[in-house]
Amino acid sequence: MHVALISVGDEILAGDTVNTNATWLGQRLSERGVDVERVTVVPDVISEIASVVNEYHATYDAVIITGGLGPTHDDLTMEGVAAALGREVAQSEEALAWLTEEGGYTRGDLTKGTADLPRGARPLHNDVGVAPGAVVQGIYVLPGVPSEMKAMFEDVVEQFEGEPRYVDRVYTSEPESALVPRLEALQERFDVSVGSYPGDGVRLKITGTDEQTVEAAAEWLRERVELDE
Repeated sequence: MHVALISVGDEILAGDTVNTNATWLGQRLSERGVDVERVTVVPDVISEIASVVNEYHATYDAVIITGGLGPTHDDLTMEGVAAALGREVAQSEEALAWLTEEGGYTRGDLTKGTADLPRGARPLHNDVGVAPGAVVQGIYVLPGVPSEMKAMFEDVVEQFEGEPRYVDRVYTSEPESALVPRLEALQERFDVSVGSYPGDGVRLKITGTDEQTVEAAAEWLRERVELDE
């Protein structure tokens, strides 16, 4: 399964907010064997949201978009998604009923537009906050507030499934450039992928679909690099 992530928000682009949602979603999806192939941040502009959603909807198995939900002036994600699909935004009676029957609100409590979704979308109820999310044609619209996003994603997580992967890590004190010949040899010998992440030493991440192969590759590499204990 191949997925793209879209984060909506001027505050992310300005550096005022760290995009922890994309990091968390990437980790959760990778755990399930799903390939996350794009992570894109777009501003609070309907046309920009619609353009990226339209492109990714045509390319990937699913698109997850976070942020910009609610009835305020800069909450434009639902309108952007609707525009990408050529639909209108309309009040969802299902979402509104849940908010009043399960969420503990009266209709008078809710700001106009709170339950507006792309027409025909299935609402995703918000057990942690107020604004509902939505699913429509493989596009999953989730809140930007991390606690709300995480809770809502867990309600749909079973819809994201790929081939199981296994991971092992090797830590070395050698410079990254010196490791290239051995990493090439590793990938010629074993059916795995290797990520190299320099920092205080180098972290080598070995990933594959067969657990024993991953373990063997990691052990082969440990025997050929200076380990950083």
